[in-house]
Amino acid sequence: MTPVLAVLSEWHIFLVLIIVFLLFGGKKLPELARGIGEAMKEFKKASRDIHDDTPQTPPPPPAPSKPEITATSTQHPPDTKLN
Repeated sequence: MTPVLAVLSEWHIFLVLIIVFLLFGGKKLPELARGIGEAMKEFKKASRDIHDDTPQTPPPPPAPSKPEITATSTQHPPDTKLN
């Protein structure tokens, strides 16, 4: 897929600007440009905030748990005296 700006020539862009000027008029263009500029600032700020919120490195894996060793009673043979 080719980018749109690569397909448009200088004349295409000029024609689009003339159509925008005719649709919105000279008085509305500064307001339109200001609105687009503010929207771009907000978008960049939001994307920067999202990027800053994500951790840069993954958290370390949890430490492996050691199995519990419990003392079990061992049976000893009974004490017998040999005579």
